[in-house]
Amino acid sequence: MTEFTVRLANRPGMLAALTERLAAAGVNIEALAAFGYAEDGHVRMIVDDAITAGRILREADLSTQEREVLTVILPHVPGSLARMTRRLADSGVNIEALYLLKSTADGLEFAVAVDEVGTARSQLASTA
Repeated sequence: MTEFTVRLANRPGMLAALTERLAAAGVNIEALAAFGYAEDGHVRMIVDDAITAGRILREADLSTQEREVLTVILPHVPGSLARMTRRLADSGVNIEALYLLKSTADGLEFAVAVDEVGTARSQLASTA
């Protein structure tokens, strides 16, 4: 999976314009978090078609960062997220973003953006 971080002006209609462009290109947003800080808006999102999304964002001349995110499915029980985040922390991995993608009685599916993908991948493989 790929996460895009997009910087926008913190004004009415900016998020609408971004999501409309993606929708017009047939890109579905899987997860999104949007925050405004004074004049700046920040959108972090995971989409179903990273290649098309990247092209659309470049064509719109938006300030964008792109990176791989990992997924993990945890048991839907108290403490499973705490154990996973502790395992990453103890391995020296910094979690930079965490998205809950799906919650069912059987499990919680998360997307995790980290600073050390290789280390995190091995730690998450032994967590799941």
